[in-house]
Amino acid sequence: MKSILLLTFSLIISSCGNGNTKSATTNSEIANAEPVEVTTQDNMAKAYFASGCFWCVEAIYESVKGVKEVISGYSGGHTENPTYEASNTGNTGHAEAVEVIYDPEVVTFETLVTVYYGSQNATQANGQGPDMGSQYRSILFFQNDEQKEIINSVSSEVAKNYDKPLAAEILPFQKFWIAEDYHQNYERLNPESSYIQNVSIPRYKRFKKKFPELLKPNAH
Repeated sequence: MKSILLLTFSLIISSCGNGNTKSATTNSEIANAEPVEVTTQDNMAKAYFASGCFWCVEAIYESVKGVKEVISGYSGGHTENPTYEASNTGNTGHAEAVEVIYDPEVVTFETLVTVYYGSQNATQANGQGPDMGSQYRSILFFQNDEQKEIINSVSSEVAKNYDKPLAAEILPFQKFWIAEDYHQNYERLNPESSYIQNVSIPRYKRFKKKFPELLKPNAH
């Protein structure tokens, strides 16, 4: 478990979890399903992304202007009510993901997709950084044809900057399962952990350097 690992791991760089190394194979029924569109509430929309350890991704998106809240969880799999322990085996098909609650009048879905690619190693398959396994694979979820078109358009532009193919899957959104309480706001609540110090914060700083114009005034 992450909590056990972070208490016992003393090397400079640690992993987000004890993890499996299974390759990503999304269930064909999920990959070909009709997307589920989430209703806007109080003028706030929701978007879903998987990009390695959700501790890192949550902190990045929460620093973006127009984003109200980011919740860590699981998506993209074929099982009901996934837990961290279950998803970490690689048998549930779920990836660690985030729900981004945002004001579309302030930040567009296209910008969120740009942030997605600009805050990760876009060609690393089956993981990010030291976090490897199908539960850490990269996925962009679309809820309708418009979002799918935006993702494909941004992906095509991003791909021009790489010799290797982009690793992220593009999948129809089905359902988001909220992760356990101790995963929420993990970077903010555990600033001294070895993982946060050596993986999450450097990743966040690389993102800040690329997109200073997107940051909230009080972004740490």
